[in-house]
Amino acid sequence: MAVKGVPEGYHTITPYFSVKNAHGFIEFLKKAFDARVEVHEMPDGTVLNAQAQVGDSMVLIGQVPEDRPDSDLMPAMLYLYVEDADTWYRNAMSAGAESIMQPVDQFYGDRAGAVRDLAGNQWWFATRKEEMSSGELVRRAKERRK
Repeated sequence: MAVKGVPEGYHTITPYFSVKNAHGFIEFLKKAFDARVEVHEMPDGTVLNAQAQVGDSMVLIGQVPEDRPDSDLMPAMLYLYVEDADTWYRNAMSAGAESIMQPVDQFYGDRAGAVRDLAGNQWWFATRKEEMSSGELVRRAKERRK
């Protein structure tokens, strides 16, 4: 049987989180996003790697050894389209996230809000509320800057 170049359940772009507290980060993903997680551990219990399904997307998690510099950590900013941005925001806050912005209707047609997790990653939750042409988007952006 031929091996697929892109594994089942993955998309072309897959976020990979590099964190010091992988177990804590995994627990956050489970509590905040109801993530399904598969963890591979070293004999001492540290996380070798993990994969988590959040909605219809996979994310990968790697644990940076404690003796490595903080420069090896790479926080990310992710924009998630979800059916209810307010619910995802509340769930993340309940799981220990820090608020960046409560969900509000944006000029570009999304209702969006954001949190920061324990590893410094930003999670932006958005629900599309209105479709518009690129011309309308530019008009609104210009109007907003006045």
